[in-house]
Amino acid sequence: MLFVGDDWAESHHDIEIVDEGGRRLVRRRVPEGVAGIAVLHGLVADHLPDQGEPVDVVVGIETDRGPWVQALIAAGYTVYAVNPLQAARYRERHAVSGAKSDAGDAHVLAELVRLDRAHHRPVAGDSALAEHVKVVARAHQSLVWSRQRQTNTLRSTLREFYPGALAAFDDLASRDALAVLTLAPTPAKGARLTQKRVAQVLARAGRKRNLPGTAETIVTALAAQQLPAREGVVDAYAASVAALVAVISELSRQIQTLEGEVEAGFGRHPDAEIYLSQPGLGMTLGARVLAEFGDDPDRYTDARARKNYSGMAPVTKASGKKRVVLARHARNRRLADALYQQAFAALGASPGARAYYDTHRARGATHHQALRTLANRLVGILHGCLRHHTPYNETTAWPPTNQTDHQAA
Repeated sequence: MLFVGDDWAESHHDIEIVDEGGRRLVRRRVPEGVAGIAVLHGLVADHLPDQGEPVDVVVGIETDRGPWVQALIAAGYTVYAVNPLQAARYRERHAVSGAKSDAGDAHVLAELVRLDRAHHRPVAGDSALAEHVKVVARAHQSLVWSRQRQTNTLRSTLREFYPGALAAFDDLASRDALAVLTLAPTPAKGARLTQKRVAQVLARAGRKRNLPGTAETIVTALAAQQLPAREGVVDAYAASVAALVAVISELSRQIQTLEGEVEAGFGRHPDAEIYLSQPGLGMTLGARVLAEFGDDPDRYTDARARKNYSGMAPVTKASGKKRVVLARHARNRRLADALYQQAFAALGASPGARAYYDTHRARGATHHQALRTLANRLVGILHGCLRHHTPYNETTAWPPTNQTDHQAA
């Protein structure tokens, strides 16, 4: 067998190939792209025995996606995507001096897959459709997070010179807020708005219900007295507000466009019906969960493996007489965020989930602890549904005699 350590960068890869005894066979820097992958294949061919097969080549690399990884998998190599944190800890096994180099990292990865690959998972063989859903679902979620960051910046800016706008709108990313702030980015312009003018703007933005009442509330809030900002800086604040409103508006449009792509791709997946049957999962959250779990049927050996990957399973730390159970910090943030939202939504969609949550709250768990425990339980239920290819069933998922017996299973 050959073991390849691949320390990747944007424009190149540092490669080290070792044999089963750990003897270094070759160390080389190759370019990214078609030329680089051809060089790597040539190096493997030079050192692989005549009877060797591509499956006998084991590659360690600190990523699980991208054209390079797909090319390695297509060649038939066994690829292990190593968490960078795990690689950093493994590096200390070889040197405690803190020294680090790209070539040294390639050596660490080669040794890791040679000696410790049993403790890591090969890159999952997800379908092309699952990869499609992952790409658009992650892009959609990234844009949502970007919009929230820009909205927080807008809120901070308005707090400094235009508090009336904060009183007028609970959600600054809403169509109402963006439309009115585009028209009136300063307190003076906001105070001059009439109810009729605001109603017209809201109607153009898409509001159809309670136009007069909403317009009256906004006009009243914007016309209320407030402490003025320092003379001479209002125009600067107004320019900042106008720019942020434009960015948030465009982000909202692109989020809506990508949401359609997410739903279209997810709707074509054969497991979509099972995901949508789960309490708390709709098209968007269901797509995110599918994207992060993948659809390789052999990726998770059992429900515990899926729970551990999800980040919802707690971590126990015990030393001497001290024992604590904590939430996982090293986890897939995108998946954990989707599962946490699912658990919250499931409280109103599933009586069993609600009872499970209430039981843990009664035992002294905080709201967040109880939601994480519920999310962990829902992951186990999802695993069972996917394994048996059957939709969610409330009675099967929450047997009356066992509803209060589950801890953090």
